Amino acid sequence: MIINHNISSVFANRQFKITELSLNSDIEKLSSGLRINKAGDDASGLAVSEKMRTQIKGLYQAMRNTEDAVSFLQTAEGYLEETTQVLQRIRELSVQAGNGVYSTEDRSLINVEINQLLDELNRIASHAQFNGMDIFLGRFAEPNVNTPASAGGAPATAEETGIWFHIGPNMNQKVQVFIGTMNAAALGLMEDKSPKVSAELPETANRSIGLIDQALEKVAKQRTDLGSYQNRFEKLFKGLYIAFENTQAAESRIRDTNMAEQMSEFVKNQILAQANVSMLAQANLKPQLVLRLLG
Repeated sequence: MIINHNISSVFANRQFKITELSLNSDIEKLSSGLRINKAGDDASGLAVSEKMRTQIKGLYQAMRNTEDAVSFLQTAEGYLEETTQVLQRIRELSVQAGNGVYSTEDRSLINVEINQLLDELNRIASHAQFNGMDIFLGRFAEPNVNTPASAGGAPATAEETGIWFHIGPNMNQKVQVFIGTMNAAALGLMEDKSPKVSAELPETANRSIGLIDQALEKVAKQRTDLGSYQNRFEKLFKGLYIAFENTQAAESRIRDTNMAEQMSEFVKNQILAQANVSMLAQANLKPQLVLRLLG
């Protein structure tokens, strides 16, 4: 029997310290709801979950980008619908003027309306905007010989024109959409600010019908392109949402606390702590037995 070193007390105290650390960890996990609060909890799990968190944030922003892209396309298509209605009215007037029963005065009145409608085409093109950006004045047009030069003076390239939609969480996951110029001149109905469509004579009205048909075809082609991209982005949004949901669930399985299991561990450590304190008290009583021998 010795008194300088109480090995039982040291052992009981060490076990108590270990249990205390476990209790502190249990409390941290239960109060935060996270199984991994610091790298020491699970280094590899933390690394994997951080990558997943990065992907989750990227997927969420990609979903918002896709919604913005759909809004842009819907806005552009709405303006093109107005353009189509104006063109159809000009065509209707041209068909009417192709009939020989109208007088010079009648044709003059028809021309007045046609010119007003051409001005309306230009108004739609100049006022069509999204977030302050002109949609139909060539900003997003496909590059060709008529594409304006870039800031450096060289012809604009495909990378510098069109509108880019970043529709994925990672680098280069983007789609480029081109939108042509849609004013009267670009549609082939005006040249040097002078109308190319006229109801002055049945012959000119007849030629005007052909020009308007070409303009309608160009607008219809643009609307078809925008509609196909819109359908694509709407389906893409669903895929992004599924990926977002699944990645979030996977990250949760790695990082979140299983409250039932953790509570069981907490109760176990509480009981162990109480047992440690009790045994530590018993171990500290052992040296006092020496006093009986000395007495």
